[in-house]
Order: sequence, then structure tokens, then C-alpha cells
Amino acid sequence: MIECRVLGPVELTVNGKAPHRDLLHKKNLALLLYLARSPAQSCGREQLMALLWPDRDEKTARHSLREAIRVIKRHAGEEVITTESDRVRLVERAVQLDTDELEDLRAQGSWQAAARLVRGEFLEGFSVPGAVDFDHWLAGERMAWGHASLRIRVAAANELMHTGEITQAVDMANKALRSEPGADAAVQVVMSSMAIAGDRAGALAQFEAFAQGLTALDAEPDGVTLELADRIRKERQWQWPESAGERVGAETRRAPLVGRGAQLQRLTKAWSSCRRNSTPSLVFIEGDPGVGRSRLAEEFLARARLDGAVTVTARAVAADLAAPWSGVIQLAGCGLANTPGAAGTDPRAVATLAAHSDEWAERFPGARAEASFPGDMGKAFRDAMRAICGEQDVVLFVDDAHWLDAESLRALHAVLRDLSESPLFLLVSAVQRSERTELDEMRSRIARDFGGDCIRLAPLSIDDIRTLAEWAMPDYGPEQCDRLARRVAIDSGGLPLLAVELLHAVASGLDLGRLSADWPQPLRTLDQTLPADLPEAAVGAIRVGFRRLSKPAQEVLLAAAVLGDRVPASHLGAAPDVDDASLGSALEELEWERWLIAEPRGYSLLARIVRDVILRDMVTPGKRARIEQATGVSSE
Repeated sequence: MIECRVLGPVELTVNGKAPHRDLLHKKNLALLLYLARSPAQSCGREQLMALLWPDRDEKTARHSLREAIRVIKRHAGEEVITTESDRVRLVERAVQLDTDELEDLRAQGSWQAAARLVRGEFLEGFSVPGAVDFDHWLAGERMAWGHASLRIRVAAANELMHTGEITQAVDMANKALRSEPGADAAVQVVMSSMAIAGDRAGALAQFEAFAQGLTALDAEPDGVTLELADRIRKERQWQWPESAGERVGAETRRAPLVGRGAQLQRLTKAWSSCRRNSTPSLVFIEGDPGVGRSRLAEEFLARARLDGAVTVTARAVAADLAAPWSGVIQLAGCGLANTPGAAGTDPRAVATLAAHSDEWAERFPGARAEASFPGDMGKAFRDAMRAICGEQDVVLFVDDAHWLDAESLRALHAVLRDLSESPLFLLVSAVQRSERTELDEMRSRIARDFGGDCIRLAPLSIDDIRTLAEWAMPDYGPEQCDRLARRVAIDSGGLPLLAVELLHAVASGLDLGRLSADWPQPLRTLDQTLPADLPEAAVGAIRVGFRRLSKPAQEVLLAAAVLGDRVPASHLGAAPDVDDASLGSALEELEWERWLIAEPRGYSLLARIVRDVILRDMVTPGKRARIEQATGVSSE
């Protein structure tokens, strides 16, 4: 059997061995490859003679063709090629090209495996002097396979981006750009991946370089690329304050997404279906506290925003459970009033929303005077969502939905049910055993009444933690990374929150070897664990991370821990030793470093256990009293 790689410089083997040099003579090789790419791997003698020996008379050309066939038979096997009257034919499956494998992989949607076969252009660097028609054929093949290779690489890059492998996605898309510098689809993946990774400036620099390259060719980026660049410009970007010191690698608590690639891909698949079919979808992300529900949702929301969707986030806390309509009010006040479709909302619905939301009241002055009774809140929200979804795709994310009030949960269910032809995507994060009948009812309707999925997150595997350890400690060798990963797996119980905290602390100097390891406690989740139950290493890691913050950020975090869930920025700004000039920078630092989560109604700590550690180990009674006195709020 002859195996030949033609996507790049040609490589030939015969029965697994290097071929005889005569077989690699240009015209012999050209004959073999042309036949392999011909329909039914067969071609007429006259055509082959004209193709490869156009400058010779018929007798000489016929002799040259016979000699080429003889060489192929001698060095590749008599059974490889046959001649029948005026036709030359390769025996079926005698020659295997990498293009055949590529086609099979492309048909299966195995984009990354297909992309690995692309090493360059078709028969890169190969030509046959004097064979003009062969060169024309070769040019056509190169163009066709160039387009196919570009599409495959872009598809592979998109797949990598949608599984959270951002660096690999950028590398793959850049390969596509090098082969086709004017490929909009390729630069879109590069820009999106860099923006998702937080490098907005780099993404825009890629766009500018791409646009300048097209300008030199008297062309310009397509509309999709221009819209993407505009969306990236509008994304939030924040730089470290000088007082905080530079954060690189594991010294920042924003670790790469690890061990969640398949789940992220399921999310993006459900989202693509929602957009393509213009039908509502519901996706649940379930798991114990600390397992990374919010982190996975963050990754997805970044992609949805770059797709042009309106994204709205509400995070429920325990107090919301007894506050009717608090969830709907929070969602309604997170930017929906300022979307293009909001103006099409029924005036009665606008009046009801304005009665509960300052944002709607400001967007529609005078609406509060016409407000209806509170019982219309669910219908008002539904009418608003219908109008907004008529203009653009919408993603609603409800974090910790097990704390959401029953009225809001029923209203969200009704929106999904009634907006049957709208691109509305509802993402719900909840603990796995929430015992909320409203959530159970919504979950039971997936696939029956609307599209969606139910994604359950488990703790990270040892391999996942090893990947994080390699990211955190790039100077470590394989054995050191293995030892670190095993220790972190024990101390964190596989929970991403604690694993990242520990690696962050190790990168900052924490010596795990001196600390005891006894995590996890039997039958305890992170939410049920008290600080005293945590291993010494995990508590030490939180302390190290806290000390790495700038002084204003430390003060704001202490105030947030003392004052409890959902603290308004005004209260945090009233804390001792924090002035107006430093408050905004401190809040940005804490949000970026994943200590605090922000929403329109205030800030809350990402994890209760972190708050408990801070209160136990870092807040003196006097400090607590000063914070309460300065803000006028009691934490009791």
C-alpha cells in the first residue's frame, strides 16, 4: 500500500517504508498523485500524455507514460496500477491520501483531528517543469484544498474556543490567517478568544492589523467582523492600580477554565440552537457550592455578548426567598430598559415595571404615575421580554436560583412557555439538591416544552488539577507538578474555588509541606463547612490572597464581609480608611480577582466560606464596630 501526505510538502511511504528514489521522480510522482485524485482513480492515456509530456510527439510521450507505469509497478508493487486498452487505473485502496482521511473527518465533524492533517498547501513546493496543464490542475487543487483547510481550521478554532481552550484556539485561528491573511472568519475567532481571555486591547490590535492588511488590497473587513470589533470596544476593561502591584500567572485568582470543556460546549450548543431556531431554551447548571457554577456561566456569557446578545445577570441571596418578585425586579433593572426593543413594550407593562425599577422609570419618564397594581408584575415582565426578544437575542442568567422567590421562578417559567418563537436563553445555576418544586417543574419541561439541557458539575479530577498546577507553577517539572496536584486535590476536595485559592497562594509563597491536610470532612459540602473544618492549607491560602490585595481593596473586602450579602457601594465607600478616589478602583480589583460579585443592588462575596474565614481571622471586634458605625448598618 502507498500512503501519501499531500497537504503540505509531499511525503510518500510504500508499505510503511521510505520509497525508492525513482518513484519520487517528479513525473512519476505526478502521475501517481493525479490518478489518485481523479474520479474512480482512472484516466485515459491520451489525457495523461498531454498532461505530463505535452512537448513530446505521440510516440515518445506514449513511451514515457509506459516507463512511468513500469517504475511505479517495480517499486510500489505490480498490483498497484493496471492498464486496460486506453485507460490507466489505480487499484482500489492501493493508494491512501491524507485528503481522503481529511474528508472522512470533516464529514464526522472531527475538526481538530482534521486540522492536524493540514501541514500546508496542497503539494507545497511541488511542480513539474514544462507541464502547463498539470500546473493548472495543481493550482485548482491548491485553491480548493486551501479553502477547505481554512474552513476546517476555523471550525477547529471555534470548537477550541467553545470548550475553553483559548490559547489553542488563538494558535489554530492564526494558522488559518497565515494561510489566508484576508479570512474574516479566522480573525473573528482570534478577536473573540482574546476578548474572552480579557485581552481586549490585543483583540482590537488584531482587528486593526487585519483591517490595514485589507486596505492595502483595496478591501475591507466584512460586516460581521466590524460588528464584533464594536462589541469588543464596548466590553469592560480594567487595569491593575499601581498600588496593587502587577498580577501575572497564578498570582491572579482568575485561573483558566479547566475540566469544564465538555460542559461549556453543551452550553454553546444549546445557545446555538436557540439562536438558529429562534426558540426559547432553558439550561440548568447544578452542583455543590464552590464547584464552579458561576465560573462556567461567566465563560458562556462572555461568548454570548460577543455574539451580540443582551446578557442580564441576577444573583439571588437567602433574603430573596421571602421577597416576592425580587428576582424579576432585579432582572428587569439590569439594562433591559435600555435595549432597542424595550420601547415596544406595552405601556401598561412599562408602568408596572417603572413602579418597581428606577431604570425603567428613568427610561420612560412619567410611567410611574400610570403604574398598575403589583400583581401585574409577572405579565409586565413577560410583555417586556416579548418586545425585547423581537429585536435581538437575550440571555438571562439567574445565579443561586435556589434562593429566588417563588413568584419570580413562576414568572420565568411563564416567559419560556409563552415566548415560544423567541430567541430567549434562560441559564439557571442552583445547588443540586435544592428542594424547590418550582425549579423541579421547570427542569421537567426541558425538551418537552422548550429546548435546553441540565449540566451537573462534579469536583475536578486529579488530571484537571495537574493542568492548573502547570499553569500556576510554569517552572515546575512533571514530578513537582504531580506532587503539588495531589496535595491540592486532597486539600481542596476537587473544588475549583479552593484549588485555585491554594495554587494562587503557593505561587505567592505558601509552603503546603508545613501544613496539615485533612479535607474534605465526610458528608460536608463547601456551603456546610465552617472555617474550622477547612484544612489549614485552605485557610492559609485565603489569608495569602487577602494580603496580596491593595490596602483599599482589603478595607472594602473587610466591610463587605462584615455587612453581609448584597452591600450597596455607598455603604462600602463609607467604611473607615476608604476615600471616594480609591473606592472604584478597589471594587474593580475585588471583582476582577473574583472576591466580590457585583449586581445593580450591591456587592456580595463570591463564597460564604471565604466570608467566614475573613470574619474569623481578619476582623477584630473593634474593626467590626467601626465599620458598622461608619456605615450605620448592623451586621447582626
